[in-house]
Amino acid sequence: MASNKIKVFLEMIKFEHTLFALPFAYLGMVLGSYEKFNHLPTWVQFFWITLAMVGARSAAMALNRLIDNVVDGLNPRTKMRAIPQGQLSIKETIIFVTVSLLVFIVATLQLSPLAIKLLPIALIVLVFYSYTKRFTWLCHFILGGAIGLAPVGAWVAVTNELSFASVVLYIIVLLWTAGFDIIYATQDIDFDREYGLFSIPQRFGIKNALIIARITHGVTVIGLICFYFLVNVGIWYIIGIIIANFILHYEHSIISPTDLSRLNTAFFTMNGVLSVIIFVFTFIDVLFKLYL
Repeated sequence: MASNKIKVFLEMIKFEHTLFALPFAYLGMVLGSYEKFNHLPTWVQFFWITLAMVGARSAAMALNRLIDNVVDGLNPRTKMRAIPQGQLSIKETIIFVTVSLLVFIVATLQLSPLAIKLLPIALIVLVFYSYTKRFTWLCHFILGGAIGLAPVGAWVAVTNELSFASVVLYIIVLLWTAGFDIIYATQDIDFDREYGLFSIPQRFGIKNALIIARITHGVTVIGLICFYFLVNVGIWYIIGIIIANFILHYEHSIISPTDLSRLNTAFFTMNGVLSVIIFVFTFIDVLFKLYL
């Protein structure tokens, strides 16, 4: 049935995890418009940026599953995914990737001239990052760089410029993503070592990997503090980053080298909450400055 096939596609790309990057894309969109024009983005911009985000992320996730389908079939953790199980064929996945990329491209073409010029770079990054764990343990940071394109892309989409503040926001999201991806990779350490795949846990061990993730997230918080001085935000933004700091602290407190049983809570739940918190409190701050 068509509904079952759609469900399989949505499960394959983990559509619900769009929550990780989408709030930061909206953050870039709102702050870019507010900083340059002193007003909120239009509903038209909101629509096309959302569509571009969904298209880009869907394409990236499906490509990742396509590129890794053999590896996924060998890994006990991932062998039940749609492609290894035959729920989706290679042909069906390629069609899905193509349609998602077309959605991303068409949506981007409705945005600023600079966003259109930067489109090829985004496409290259979306394809390239899935190969990086085959040759470098820095793959977590390259994934972060891919997801960091969401807020900076949205900023460029509404302002038609690449500002210093938008670059700092890019680095913040890069580090935040890399930190939680390092944590997530700890569960595959044995498989990565056996099959010659690269990751920070595989290279440095679980204990050191968790320390690196903690440091990375510490620098993320420093970046959020620095960002405060680059944009016109106030107390609500500060409250948001204080809450975000506690969320990151809690995320690291519930896992240890000897107990990774709550890894999914640390990875999925906490990071989804964090991105929403930062966007919501920043948005409230902007609304107060514009209308009160």
